[in-house]
Amino acid sequence: MRLGESLREVIADELIRIDDERLSFVTITRVEVDSEMNRGVVYFDSLSGEDGDAAIVEALDEHRIRLQGAVGRQIRAKKTPILSFRVDDVIRSAERIDKILRENPSPARHEETPDEN
Repeated sequence: MRLGESLREVIADELIRIDDERLSFVTITRVEVDSEMNRGVVYFDSLSGEDGDAAIVEALDEHRIRLQGAVGRQIRAKKTPILSFRVDDVIRSAERIDKILRENPSPARHEETPDEN
């Protein structure tokens, strides 16, 4: 299992244990770690959308040390990366595209059939 995926699982599991309602509907989508394992960027999405992003980042920052501690305990590595938190823009872009496609269906295509004469 890749390191980023292992970190994602550990952080997601730890979020379940944190009693902070701002994090109730947060999903950790991926974690990117630099090659030196100094820094890890944790990407998330939530049901509250853009309106809740600031509060979620604030809550994640407040619990950063706890999350890093969980990573340090559960991942067999020489060091624990310093975590930072960002909205997963890839997920948000896909959601926007999906919404546009649902709201603007393509016109029905009619196949022309050749006359059989």
